Amino acid sequence: MRTVLICDDRRSVREGLTRVMSAVPGVQRIDCVSTADELLTRYARQSADVVFVGTQRAVASGAEATRRLMAAHPQANVMVFGAPDDGGSIAAAIAGGARGYLRWDASRPELVAALAHSAVGAEAGSMPMQRSASPGAGVNLTEREMQVLRGMSQGKSNGQIGRELYLSEDTVKTHARRLFRKLSAADRAQAVAQGFRCGLVS
Repeated sequence: MRTVLICDDRRSVREGLTRVMSAVPGVQRIDCVSTADELLTRYARQSADVVFVGTQRAVASGAEATRRLMAAHPQANVMVFGAPDDGGSIAAAIAGGARGYLRWDASRPELVAALAHSAVGAEAGSMPMQRSASPGAGVNLTEREMQVLRGMSQGKSNGQIGRELYLSEDTVKTHARRLFRKLSAADRAQAVAQGFRCGLVS
């Protein structure tokens, strides 16, 4: 390694990730773009070993950038980064072809470790999803767990899900913990992404 390309429309995010990545051994070049159009132009001119695309709640730019890049360059190695409770945006980016994700609230050592892992040549399909295991083919969620997972995929809070299902917030949290365990997920975003991959949500 190698080369890293960051795509996010927020300058502070691009600069922050650049500072962190510059400390990762083996990273030789870090470039930044702010839009999907710039990402496609930049990648076509000179590809990168890893592409990091930022996602935001209720903003489709990250998922759209991922989808367009993967459609044009299926070999691209894309990792998305976003809020741990923003399962919808993460899932949309995963659906668009991203191969892993990082949480916004990851500690600096976790972020550096994940970036280093990507930088030393993770093969397509093996990008690290934080503290995850590959989703199994035989995931068996209860109806309540499915309802909670669907609510998460729509970006609803535990309180909102509880009100719709006539459940207390604590009960929703209990169902969430159980489905996290079944999906080998560390948080809401990863649960939705795993659920999408397993065909449990769409």
